[in-house]
Amino acid sequence: MRRLVLCLLITPAALLAQKPIRVDLSREKVNAEPTKFLPMVGSWVVTNEGGRKVVLVDGRAWKKGQPAGGLADNARAIYGARHEEFIDNVKAFAYFPIAVARDIDNFENGEISVRFQMIGGTLDRCSGIMFDLKPNGDYLAVRFNGTEDNLVLWTFNNGKRSFVKRGSENVPLELGTWHEIKITVHGTQLAGYLDGKHLLDYTLKAPVSGKVGLWSKTDSMSEFADFTVTPSAQ
Repeated sequence: MRRLVLCLLITPAALLAQKPIRVDLSREKVNAEPTKFLPMVGSWVVTNEGGRKVVLVDGRAWKKGQPAGGLADNARAIYGARHEEFIDNVKAFAYFPIAVARDIDNFENGEISVRFQMIGGTLDRCSGIMFDLKPNGDYLAVRFNGTEDNLVLWTFNNGKRSFVKRGSENVPLELGTWHEIKITVHGTQLAGYLDGKHLLDYTLKAPVSGKVGLWSKTDSMSEFADFTVTPSAQ
């Protein structure tokens, strides 16, 4: 009887917490595109930083006028030839580099975190988490902008970017220093954190369901590491 009661007590908690999924870059090839992230827009490459492998989004390629890269082929690799709408919509905003985490099929509830450092950018110095990516290219993004010193939630619908909500305070960050963005999603409740500080709350119009990945903007140069997804029940 005691064993049964104990099992009943711990089962709800066990259902809420699932094993974290951490994108492992240790076997990636330096100076090549990442295999764990599929670049959809922009120039993404694996580099060595401080003795470990990280993913670099190189905005200098955007300045050369080729932001979309192999968008069409990569979109088909994820969604198949049927979803040409994805290609059309993302091309409209090809100055927002994105890279999709290959091994995470669908994220609905839980936590996503990533460490980042801004290393350059004249127009922008942006690093962010993309989530709720749909087959037509719609998605959500929570990003930090080093030219504005803020954490912001954006939506992207039918190729159009729309501002949703800004974090509660500005936080200046230095170039070349590592920091962490984290979001939590439970049903329609979204929260955003920078270096563990709770800055953003928002009630989404609908529950999240889709692929996830990395996000940047125009000529930003940022490095990313420790991209981790921890699914949970609501």
